[in-house]
Amino acid sequence: MKAPSLLFVPGNRPERYLKAQASGAGALILDLEDSVPPAAKAQAREAVGQMLQAQPAHQAVWVRVNPAASGLLLQDLAAVVPGRPFGIVLPKCCGRAALEPVSLQLDALEVAFGVPQGSIKILAIATETGASMFHLGELAGVTSRLWGITWGAEDLAADIGALANRASGRVTEPYRLARSLCLYAAAAAGVHAIDTVSVAINAPEAVRDEAQEALRDGFVAKMAIHPSQLAPIHEAMTYSAEQRQWAERVVAAFAAQPGVGALQLDGQMIDMPHLRLARRMLKA
Repeated sequence: MKAPSLLFVPGNRPERYLKAQASGAGALILDLEDSVPPAAKAQAREAVGQMLQAQPAHQAVWVRVNPAASGLLLQDLAAVVPGRPFGIVLPKCCGRAALEPVSLQLDALEVAFGVPQGSIKILAIATETGASMFHLGELAGVTSRLWGITWGAEDLAADIGALANRASGRVTEPYRLARSLCLYAAAAAGVHAIDTVSVAINAPEAVRDEAQEALRDGFVAKMAIHPSQLAPIHEAMTYSAEQRQWAERVVAAFAAQPGVGALQLDGQMIDMPHLRLARRMLKA
C-alpha cells in the first residue's frame, strides 16, 4: 500500500466510491456486510461487481463479504471474484474452520472465471466472537492467500454481552487482549497486522493517538470508516526521515560486518531483532 490506511466504502453507496478513490487512502474496502441493511444486500452485491470494473491503479480494492453463518458468503464471492479484487475481507473468521473453506471456494471460483490462481488475498477479521479468541493460532499455514489479520471490538462486545468496549476514549482490557492476540497471530502467520477502525469521527487527535500506538506496537496500517480519519492515520503511521535514516544505518552497519550477530551503533548494542525491524521499516 502506498499509504497505511484501508477505507471502508458502503457497497450500496456507489457514489462514494469515486470520492474514496480521491481520498488518499492506501486501499479501499467495498463493504457488503455491516454497512448494508439486509434488504439492500442483493443491490449492493450488484453495485460492488460494477465498482470492481473500474478499480483505481493507485489503490488496492478489497471487498468485505458477509460471514458464512449469514448464508450470503458464497453469493458474495461469486459476484465479486470476476471483478478481480485485490482481496476479500473475511469477517467472523474463527480459526482454520472459517478460513480454509473460503480459500477453497476462491480456488474454484478463480478457475471458473479465469482469474489467476491464488491472486485474490484474504484479510481475516479474527476476534469478533469470544470463540475466535481461542483459535487465532490456527491461522498460520492454512493458506498462502492469507495477507493479513485484523481485530474488531464492536462485534466482540456484542458477543460477550459487554455494556461498552471503551472507557475515556480507550478500549478496555478484554479488547486490548484481542488487539494483542491479533499482533501475535499475524507474526506467527508471517502476515500483516492491521489495526481496527477508530469510532472517533470528529476527533483527529484521538485517531492519531490510536494510530501512533498501532505503529509503535507493530501494526502496519489502520482501517478507517471516514475520509477525515485518513490524515491523522497517515501522519502517525508514516516513519519519519530520522527513523528511516536509523533503519538505513542499521542495515548498512550489518552489511559492513557480515557474519556479526551484534554490534554497536551510536553507543548502543544492536542485534538481529534490530536488523529485522530496520528492514521492515524500509519496506513500508
